[in-house]
Amino acid sequence: MPRLFALPAYRAANVVAAYASFGSELETSEFLARALADGKQLLLPRINRAQRALELCQVGDPDADLIPGVWGIREPRQRCPVLTRAQVEFMLVPGVAFAANGARLGYGGGFYDRLLAALERGIPRIAAAFELQMVDELPEGPHDERVDSVITEK
Repeated sequence: MPRLFALPAYRAANVVAAYASFGSELETSEFLARALADGKQLLLPRINRAQRALELCQVGDPDADLIPGVWGIREPRQRCPVLTRAQVEFMLVPGVAFAANGARLGYGGGFYDRLLAALERGIPRIAAAFELQMVDELPEGPHDERVDSVITEK
């Protein structure tokens, strides 16, 4: 992930939204710790079941502030304050697969597509993935949201 930290968009951001990795996703614990060490305000998603949406919550210590949520994915405890999407200045986006054009395949619930659609235009949407997650193309529907760039280990 060192290439992520060198991105001008990351360096310029004061408020960074990311995610706690799950399953076979690229491990994000280093990114979360570094964002906090860099003095960034760190926001992580929590599922709001009533609204079928992700809310972004401020996290100060991932070890203390995260608990297993829906599907076992770690998410912020209820005590973590919800911030508005308008505050996000950089977003690290998860996915199962990515194409060079920025198309992404998620887990099928549409949670991230709805979150990305609600972000201010121009907010950098960056994915960190393994090279093997890159494909030539992905099917896209009308509600699918792309990322601006995918950073891999290569």
